[in-house]
Amino acid sequence: MDTFHANDDYLYQVYTRQSNGGKVDGGYLTQGPLAEALKKEVPEVEYASGLQYYPPLAFQANDKVVKMTGAYAGADYLRMFSYPLLQGSKEASLNKPGTIAISRHMAELFFGSPEKALGQNIRYEDTTNLSVSAVYDIPAHSSQQFDFLRTWDDFTNTNPWAKTWGSFSPATYIQLRARADRDKVAAKIKDFIYNYQPRNKESYMELGLQRYSEKYLHSTFEDGRPAGGRIAYVRLFTLLAIFILLIACINFMNLATAYSAKRAKEVSVRKVVGARRSVLIFQFIGEAMLLAFIATVIAMLIVVLLIPAFNQLSGKQLLVPFSRPAFWAILSGLLLLTGFVAGSYPALFLSSLNPTRVLKGSLKFSNGATYFRKGLVVFQFTLSIVLIVGMMVIYRQMDYIQTKNLGYDRQNLLYIPIEGELISRYQAFKDQAGNLSGVLAISKMKESPTVIEHHKGGINWSGKDPSDDVSFADAAVGYDFVKTMHLQLLDGRDFSRNFGNDSGSYILNETAVKRIGYTNPVGQPFTLGGVQGKIIGVLKDFHFNSMHDAIEPLIIRLDERPKWGSILVRTETGKTKAVLAGLEGICKTMNPNFPFTYQFSDQEYTKLYKSEQMVSQLCNYFACLAIFISCLGLFGLAMFTAGQRTKEIGVRKVLGASATNIFVLLSASFLQPVAMGMFIAFPLAWFVMGQWLQHFAYKIDLEWWIFGLAGLVTIVIALFTVSFQSIRAALLNPVKSLKSE
Repeated sequence: MDTFHANDDYLYQVYTRQSNGGKVDGGYLTQGPLAEALKKEVPEVEYASGLQYYPPLAFQANDKVVKMTGAYAGADYLRMFSYPLLQGSKEASLNKPGTIAISRHMAELFFGSPEKALGQNIRYEDTTNLSVSAVYDIPAHSSQQFDFLRTWDDFTNTNPWAKTWGSFSPATYIQLRARADRDKVAAKIKDFIYNYQPRNKESYMELGLQRYSEKYLHSTFEDGRPAGGRIAYVRLFTLLAIFILLIACINFMNLATAYSAKRAKEVSVRKVVGARRSVLIFQFIGEAMLLAFIATVIAMLIVVLLIPAFNQLSGKQLLVPFSRPAFWAILSGLLLLTGFVAGSYPALFLSSLNPTRVLKGSLKFSNGATYFRKGLVVFQFTLSIVLIVGMMVIYRQMDYIQTKNLGYDRQNLLYIPIEGELISRYQAFKDQAGNLSGVLAISKMKESPTVIEHHKGGINWSGKDPSDDVSFADAAVGYDFVKTMHLQLLDGRDFSRNFGNDSGSYILNETAVKRIGYTNPVGQPFTLGGVQGKIIGVLKDFHFNSMHDAIEPLIIRLDERPKWGSILVRTETGKTKAVLAGLEGICKTMNPNFPFTYQFSDQEYTKLYKSEQMVSQLCNYFACLAIFISCLGLFGLAMFTAGQRTKEIGVRKVLGASATNIFVLLSASFLQPVAMGMFIAFPLAWFVMGQWLQHFAYKIDLEWWIFGLAGLVTIVIALFTVSFQSIRAALLNPVKSLKSE
């Protein structure tokens, strides 16, 4: 991802590291004027651009009205990033207000082709006509995907706050000049913002640089710096793939050794006629590598067939890189290593056989060799049981997240974007929609209830320490918000027109009240952003972000004026379909130039855990594959052991042992490696899954029955695997095994 840019070695994203109230955080939100200032004042910066994403917006051309996702970007943006330009020039595409650069998809959708799109007008949000200045194409392996780019001047002209150093929203990208030292530039810009704003003794903010192509895999922060992210999943599945390949190599060793009795005479005869041990070792390793080569060819065919299904599962657009020499070099190395690891032990074992003893018919295996093979099976089942426990823990955590009471009811709650005529006619829409059968309540919200990322400082209350520089999450809502969300008021009331102007009133959650320290908060003074008011209500804590994070202090304020956000509609159970039809009719009448769109709250919530759900599914596949391969190894061990104990079984049967006695005896010996694997795997799985659960602020407990169930499943599967060999050995006629004695 993102390594295709020609200037990849010099492309960086600026991040901020800040401390508030003793807590150190990091992120990619920066000040609006930062890009221009860096380019102007830091000689090593050749290009710089801000980037501000926006939610889907409506565009109209040739009687088509479609919502597209895009961003505002600086004039240098397309000079820095190597997105193929189909029409227009990189130098002139984003430097003139009133113009827009669009994607190939958008050009073909509205105008038929990129060539026809250049210079055409397209209407934006039914308010502004924009001229198409360029058409670009974004590869699938770009982490940034957008249908349009508007100029930075258009953004700052309609959002004056972005011209101030107090703003904190856009992303900032820079391209360093060739041979510029990244570390020196990072040190130079560390305290750059204090050139434009005073320092605060109780808090600080500094800038850092992250290579742009590294961001996709390293986008989470620890101690305010990029530390991990998707790379954890890459490492996890790489490790699982290595483990499963290792399990398969162990299987080959056990199965080859179990089959060795049939090749022992061949090896002995060859040694008698003069074959050196090194030649035999080379032969057996060569056979293993030949099998590995055949397996590689089959595996590549399977990969090609399964890539589309995997892409659908993972949401990626992966391709097998047949054209890259590095791919073939790695694959060849993997093939040779697999063949060598799998074939080494059978080669050493078979080549060490004593031809005199073998040709006399007394082929026996030492205790050391037997213990080694059992140790390999123990290792296999240790890994398999860890995967089974992991599969169960991940499933239970995902189920916990999906079923946990969030503090509000996400069922039968839908969002309609505020756009076009709905901005000025919201109250009329609310009145009409409220009369629909099945509509229980309607409100509005500037943010999404599932992701409230906006934070505000400038907070004050009675008795606050002047040096306490705090930042609370902040949500702007409309009337009937508490009723619509089905939130629980612990004290006070919701915003209401019956109490006059509530614009200076605030509702806080439990965590915010604890942070402030008020004993009886309702009616107490509270100031937010210079607006003095009072607390009118206290809400029971509810989750307004991912469960990876603890619930933060939250301030809810009344603001029915925002020109964007969502209308929240609470519907009656079983009547959602009829309500949607009614809402669509109202929107088409009131807002005809915008398509009717909506989202369900529960679907938005599910998107927060898309990565975890994908990991859960892949872990299921890995665990099933690992246990299946491990059972093949156990089957090989059972086949080998049963073959070695035929005379013992014959003697036992002659002395009166029943088939049931023999079956129990053999099964117990076969299950010993499984039991030892459980003994090793349980503490290992407890530690590994405990570490994984630490990424969630709200999580399940690792209960004993999870490990008990995993062990029981493993025993049942293993018993089923060895039962065939045990029954076969128990039913064997002792005359056949003892006739040579």
